[in-house]
Amino acid sequence: MSKAVYRSWRIVLLLMATLVLVAVRGRAETGMCDGASITIPFMDVSASDMFFCSIAAAYFSGLTNGTSSTTYSPNDPVPREQMAAFVSRTLDQGLRRGSRRAILNQWWTPSVFASTTRSSINAASWYVAYDGADLWATNPDIGFVTRVRASDGDEKQFWVGAIQPFGVLVAQGAVRVTGNTDPGRLYTIDPRTLGQSGNVTLITDQLGAFPVGIAFDGTAIWTANQGGSVSVVSNGVMTVSAGFVSPWGILYDGANIWLTDRGDNQLKKVTSNASIATSITVGSDPQQPIFDGANIWVPNRLSNTLTVVRVKDSAGNPLTSPFVMATLSGNGLNDPRTVAFDGQRILVTNFGGDSVSLWKATDLTPLGVFSTGASTGPNGACSDGVNFWVTLHGTAQLLRF
Repeated sequence: MSKAVYRSWRIVLLLMATLVLVAVRGRAETGMCDGASITIPFMDVSASDMFFCSIAAAYFSGLTNGTSSTTYSPNDPVPREQMAAFVSRTLDQGLRRGSRRAILNQWWTPSVFASTTRSSINAASWYVAYDGADLWATNPDIGFVTRVRASDGDEKQFWVGAIQPFGVLVAQGAVRVTGNTDPGRLYTIDPRTLGQSGNVTLITDQLGAFPVGIAFDGTAIWTANQGGSVSVVSNGVMTVSAGFVSPWGILYDGANIWLTDRGDNQLKKVTSNASIATSITVGSDPQQPIFDGANIWVPNRLSNTLTVVRVKDSAGNPLTSPFVMATLSGNGLNDPRTVAFDGQRILVTNFGGDSVSLWKATDLTPLGVFSTGASTGPNGACSDGVNFWVTLHGTAQLLRF
């Protein structure tokens, strides 16, 4: 944003807020900011104060509400908890106003899902991924991978030929899918394929037993194999079992590969040669996690909890000693399976509760639980930056939330 545009935006914002305050409160302090007459409600902030305009900007942008409706208390010390609130609000405002939902003027969170939010797909799906335009859902019961248009939920194509397609990843302009067999399989789909259907292409049938989760680190594809190993696919296939019991979910945080191990209830960071560098105890039966830029969120199926693990510092550097920042419960958690992140909010699917739960990512505030309908069995989830998409295993549908 140019300096001139920024100044114009700020003037308009402050003028609008001034009119509202004068009309509603009838009393305020008025001063000049960027050539405009600005009024704020704080009677203890003089227009002659050098920070008058900064305080006005902070108030109008929602970063501070003052110490009362008419006082700002500019000379009082700021406790650490208040400073934390300021920082959290700054992050929230930046995320909210910079999101795709804001651009499209979609500020709502639906509480009831109409039929228009549900897309019927070929069979009960497990997991789903977004490629920037379309959604890709795996259907292991009939061996389909279904392509759905994100703009309207319309089913576009389906691919056949995969045996037990499970985990799904979009990387390097292609769709990669794990085949949950022994030995495990890895398939690829070229999204440029035209027509109504096609056949998947087998990359390898030499993965570790029963691969589920799949991730990409910029060089190699990694799979978490429920049979007790991790496979790395680059120039050939390397499978390592030492230290792994029953891996399930896997992700890359921009620096390291992390996976959840259901066998010993651990979140494990692994090195480039698939040896374990760090193990962190989470809840019982950890499932598909997500990374939000600072934290990894792990849903724990049997303990009905959500473990939040801090892995990056404020500058985005990996922590030497990652740690459990919080263990969340309640807010509808019931057999949680998958976590998704839309840039602001965290969504968790509750397979046993037929619902999804939301949290605010910046400060872990619960935002409520929302029913998906009886016997829907929500399982997989992802975000397209505007909507969350949830696979409803019980009804063979894809839900737009």
